[in-house]
Amino acid sequence: MSVPVPTGLAPGAVLGILGGGQLARMLALAAADLGIRCHVFAPEPDSPAFDVAARHTVAEYEDEAALARFADGVDVVTYEFENVPAATAAFLGQRAPLHPGARALAVTQDRLSEKSFVDGLGLAVAPFRAVDSLADLEAAVAALGRPSILKTRRFGYDGKGQIKIAPGTDLADAYEAIGRFPAILEGYVPFEREVSVVAARGLDGAFAAFDVCENEHRDHILAFTRIPANLGRGAAATAIDAARRIGEALGYVGVFAVEMFVLGDGAAERVVVNEIAPRVHNSGHWTSEGAETSQFHQHVRAVCGFPLGSPGSRGRIEMENLIGEAALRWREILGEPGAHLHLYGKRDARPGRKMGHVTRVWTDRS
Repeated sequence: MSVPVPTGLAPGAVLGILGGGQLARMLALAAADLGIRCHVFAPEPDSPAFDVAARHTVAEYEDEAALARFADGVDVVTYEFENVPAATAAFLGQRAPLHPGARALAVTQDRLSEKSFVDGLGLAVAPFRAVDSLADLEAAVAALGRPSILKTRRFGYDGKGQIKIAPGTDLADAYEAIGRFPAILEGYVPFEREVSVVAARGLDGAFAAFDVCENEHRDHILAFTRIPANLGRGAAATAIDAARRIGEALGYVGVFAVEMFVLGDGAAERVVVNEIAPRVHNSGHWTSEGAETSQFHQHVRAVCGFPLGSPGSRGRIEMENLIGEAALRWREILGEPGAHLHLYGKRDARPGRKMGHVTRVWTDRS
């Protein structure tokens, strides 16, 4: 039996965060604005969030003694990444309120479970098949055709754990390339654009969605997010309603993102759900300066039982991810009128590593 959910905390409470990366860092900064102290739990001693948290614990996620001490010192627990070990979530959920809850983790940690869940809600998804053997892969490709995408069921992000099945791809080689792990084959979706809905759901079931944003990826990593998205009103309303239905079905508390593909144009425009992120999301970073309430403040509000803030946007907005050595442009960005720089305090600017981001806001939507 899980710990009873409180009706709401008050300033001075302690928020426990699993994971110490940049998302935890920005959550801790937002929490401080609301009078909430943060205790960050992460195994990496150089975690960026440690610099700004009131307290931190360096321990493995399987260390039950450390987890118990952590739970005893916080009023509510949240997390910055979806691959929290299930046993860790269950252990903490017995000792402190955990938001988002274990169901959100169970669904989103496994791509097959996630696709089946979304499909079960009657929402559009890419065609998919489970793959547990080379024979399964051969049958799935025969059913879904080429091109298609083979993905590991767990631990994939930023293009990791997946391979394209092109007309000339050897299936045995592709299966070996993903380590022969349990997988899912997704049929090709001829999308025009990629968008996401970042939304929040409160303890009381209140729902608030930010404007649909359009995303540009480079080398499988988010490079730019722009508001408003190039999306018709009907498709935008469908996208937000899909997020609402997902949040309700999960009994979700906190901020989450739903990534989607846009197919067609004009009257034929429609959205297809790609994946769910049960946490604050990279495509929501624009909200720090571009929305009336940032996604980080909104998440703290939600998990602490505070009223949700207004998600309204403040104009035309662009968020640029600073990947690797792009962060070395910090001085140039600081001199750019209207640019807001966020650096994550990471030491090594390795290729593909998210070092920071910059938001630009234009109040004229023209």
